Amino acid sequence: MLSRAQLKDPDVLRHSVLDFRQMSAFVQDPLIFERADGVCYWDIDDKRYYDGISGIFVVAVGHGNRRVIEAMTAQLERMAFAPPLTGANTQAIAFSKLLADITPEPLNTVKLLSSGSEATETAMKLARQFWKQSGTPTKYKVISRYYGYHGATLGALSATGTPSRRVPFEPYPAGFLHVPTVHCYRCPYGREYPGCGVFCAEFLRQIIELEGPETVSAVIVEPIGNTGGILVPPPEYLPILRRICDDYDVLLIFDEMITGMGRTGCMFAAQTFGVTPDILCLGKGLSSGYAPLAATIWSDRIQEAFWGPAEAGIEFGHGHTYAGNPLSATAGLASVAEILERDLIAHGREIGAQLYARLSAMGERFGIFGEVRGKGLLWGVELAQDPAEKTPFPAERRIGKRIGAVAQEKGLIIRHDPDWFALAPPLVTGEDEIEAMADILEESIEQVLGE
Repeated sequence: MLSRAQLKDPDVLRHSVLDFRQMSAFVQDPLIFERADGVCYWDIDDKRYYDGISGIFVVAVGHGNRRVIEAMTAQLERMAFAPPLTGANTQAIAFSKLLADITPEPLNTVKLLSSGSEATETAMKLARQFWKQSGTPTKYKVISRYYGYHGATLGALSATGTPSRRVPFEPYPAGFLHVPTVHCYRCPYGREYPGCGVFCAEFLRQIIELEGPETVSAVIVEPIGNTGGILVPPPEYLPILRRICDDYDVLLIFDEMITGMGRTGCMFAAQTFGVTPDILCLGKGLSSGYAPLAATIWSDRIQEAFWGPAEAGIEFGHGHTYAGNPLSATAGLASVAEILERDLIAHGREIGAQLYARLSAMGERFGIFGEVRGKGLLWGVELAQDPAEKTPFPAERRIGKRIGAVAQEKGLIIRHDPDWFALAPPLVTGEDEIEAMADILEESIEQVLGE
């Protein structure tokens, strides 16, 4: 075991690579976590941090959850890995059945995986093979949104529409198209809701017609966009997308890595918005971070194209070594049981309302909140120098990043970008803990504005 001094030594740290971080800067002032419990982390210097973002929208049932830990410990004694090319295992079967039971009909077929990128790539590959086996092999294109994020692997990144994530790895495979995102506060079309007629959704119809419906396989969206700043669509948006996809026989895929597992006030954002996709992708909160786990779940109509005699060769030609891992499935079973049996979704709605009230009050006090938006226990704040005129802060000020950095210094971890920040604490967070997080955030904003 490395000593604390060794853990902070730049010569030791240089062997590690963090996500989206310049390591030459990180090694000079590293943040290294050592333990976690409830809704808090502690670093190697025993400093406490409130987890205002559930790790990264992951730890739904809290850190150190005994039910999950004990279930996984017992499973380790039985079996940690099962050969996926040879047979199934009891835990994966049980978890797949549970997911089929709680997802909206007709989503009844479950492919267990290890990461969100695997889940979205699985969905897009599934769509291509489905159309080939359904008599329309020309349908291969995937339409997604700018500022959407669907994963870091090449296929998932091809559907991603965030420039900073995409550009370094161009060119991408053919067949991936992007349309402007839904963003009512800063409409990319220069319109105002509701007089706009939700043009951002109707625009998809034009794109499908211009590309040729016979070439479009699927549309993939996050029900609430994360990387653009917790972008919540108007209530008509997703129903319009569903109708357009039905009109042109295009599959609708929901990427619910962030919005799934109770985060938006229902188990799935599909239920929050009353729209059922053809394919549902889950991850993050699916196991509450206790083991790598994701899932792609699809409709009965799609599954029919993959069901037949062995000699037909129509089985889904796709797999991963750790897909359906029994230890991960056990974590999923225990985590979902916690959410359901403790009614953490209802609790999350209550705590989310409390957080929204505090954020709204801060907006009134500081006068720099352009919009507070979210659902359930997922809230984002867009920052504006003049909210009425929607005037952004100068780019060089990077005010959202500065607020996030000060909050971290004070013991609160949030999601932060130059022009917005977000909070999504664990579903088990208590009223006092929400107040403590909000107090630190308010102090942090006050400090940044006073600089």
